[in-house]
Amino acid sequence: MKVTEHLARAKKPPISFEIIPPKRGDHVKDILSLVKDLQQHQPPFIDITSHPAEVVYEETPDGIQRHVKRKRPGTLGVCSLIQHKYNIDAVPHVLCNGFTQQETEDFLIELRYLGIDNVLAIRGDDKGYRKPLRDGRTRNTYARDLIAQISKMNQGKYLDEYLDAAPTEFCVGCAGYPEKHFEAPNIETDVRRVVEKVEAGAEYVVTQMFFENAHYFRYVEQLREAGVTVPIIPGLKVLTRRGHLRSIPRTFHCEIPQSLSDEIDGARKQDIFDIGVQWTRQQAQELLAGGAPALHFYVMSDASAVNAVIAGLER
Repeated sequence: MKVTEHLARAKKPPISFEIIPPKRGDHVKDILSLVKDLQQHQPPFIDITSHPAEVVYEETPDGIQRHVKRKRPGTLGVCSLIQHKYNIDAVPHVLCNGFTQQETEDFLIELRYLGIDNVLAIRGDDKGYRKPLRDGRTRNTYARDLIAQISKMNQGKYLDEYLDAAPTEFCVGCAGYPEKHFEAPNIETDVRRVVEKVEAGAEYVVTQMFFENAHYFRYVEQLREAGVTVPIIPGLKVLTRRGHLRSIPRTFHCEIPQSLSDEIDGARKQDIFDIGVQWTRQQAQELLAGGAPALHFYVMSDASAVNAVIAGLER
C-alpha cells in the first residue's frame, strides 16, 4: 500500500521509522531483530536508507592517501525482507549522488518486481566521489530531477523505448528542511525547492530532524502559503548521549535548543537517555496536538530510545 493511502486511511496518526542497512560484511539478523522490535508499534511503513560510494582519506606511512570506499549494500534485500516477512511496507531511499539514471531505473525495476510501492527520492549527501559517466550514461543532479524520472516511469516512459513497457506506480516522497537545507541561502528559496519537487511528482514530505517544534509549524505554514498541499510528516530523533550535541548539528545541520543542550551538558551520563526521551516525547505530543499527520522517528540501528518515547505517548 502507498504511504499516502496509509495516511488517508489511518484512524490516528501513524508512526513510522527510518533504519539503516547492515554494514558491509555484517549479518542481516541484527536488522531483522530491530524490525521485529519496532513491529510492536504497528508501523505502516519503514524507511531504509541507501549509501553511495564515498571518498575517504587515510593516514599511511607514505602519507595521506585517497581511497574510494564502495557503496553500502543491502537496501534492496532489507526492503524485501521487511515487506514480505513482516508485512510492513518498505520505503527505500533512492539517491541522485553516486548513482546514474540507468542504475536508478534498474533499481526501481527491481523494486517493482518485489511489489514495493513507495520510494523516498533525495539528492543524498556529497561523499566526495563523482562516478564517471561512461557509454552515454547520465545522472540526476537534484532531487526534483530524480522525482521527474520516477514520475516518467509511472507514465511508462523509460530511458530507452521498450515495446509495451508497463508503467510503474510508485508513491514518491521527498525531504523537507524546517531549518532550511544548509546549502540554501534562505528559507524562502528552500520552500521553492519543495514546491518544485511536488510539481515534479512528490506526494508527501518527510522533514529532517528538528528539536524545536516551532520550526516545523512555521515550515508547514510557509509550504501551505506556497501552495503545497501534500502531507508534511515531522521527523524526530532522540538524543541519547552527550556526543550528540556535537555530531547531530555537524552532520544534519539542525539546531539543538539551549535549554536541552544545557540540561544534557550538566547531567550525569546515566541520566542523558531519560532526558532525551522526555524531550522527544513532549515534542511528539505537541506535534500530534498541533495536527501533524504522522510521526517519523530516525531510529538507525537501536530502538530502545524510541520504544521509551512511544511507551508514554498519548495518541
